[in-house]
Amino acid sequence: MTLRVLTVDDSRTILAMLHHTLSNAGFEVLQAEDGRQGLDVLMSQDVDVVITDINMPVMDGIEFIKNVRASGQYQSLPILILTTETSQDKRDQGKAAGGTGWIVKPFDPDKLISVIQRVVH
Repeated sequence: MTLRVLTVDDSRTILAMLHHTLSNAGFEVLQAEDGRQGLDVLMSQDVDVVITDINMPVMDGIEFIKNVRASGQYQSLPILILTTETSQDKRDQGKAAGGTGWIVKPFDPDKLISVIQRVVH
């Protein structure tokens, strides 16, 4: 079964890097450029795991995660936070919102794939 990953980031460079990395690893990749678009994609597609940035326009990653978790339908959906943020305060906010894991950019492709495989199994 091919795992479907939703990546949410306002950086087209990061989205391209994630698409390249995840597609080459055999994942199906869906993408959005902010939390609002991410919610729209999530509500219309089945997704196995989400990777989201924190700092984005329109709807940031924390609000995105809160909205995903508030829906009730996605309580167990793994949500990985991929960000340049390193502060403990932001990590605490991400965890409190319902984030499953925290990865700091730039990401190591092999480690990212390993983390995805761990959180979906």
